[in-house]
Amino acid sequence: MRTTSAHSIRITHRSSGEVIAEGPVGFWGITPFEGNLYISRKCLKTNHLRPNWVPGLCIYKFLYVWLDLRLPNGTWEPFVGWMYWLPNPLLPFIAFRPAVPRLSPVLQVEEIIG
Repeated sequence: MRTTSAHSIRITHRSSGEVIAEGPVGFWGITPFEGNLYISRKCLKTNHLRPNWVPGLCIYKFLYVWLDLRLPNGTWEPFVGWMYWLPNPLLPFIAFRPAVPRLSPVLQVEEIIG
């Protein structure tokens, strides 16, 4: 039996086609963790993610703020992701990285093999 894993991931906003992120899977790229995708700055392809300053708390990952996607044409997608601004130091791959849920209905996540 042969198994393959994704070499890279592309995350796109479904309704606008805006590419949110694209890059290799792994610590230095896009890190899958607990069903979410944590995006390194080098893999972020949009500059339209904005904090909406609604805070959140995870018992073991600590404090985050929600992110909205605000496009120049007026399109606005609230709560599309989040970012830990006071993260647990034992989880460096989530620190200050935008994150999105892998199974978001407003995002398309493509795994690119090869």
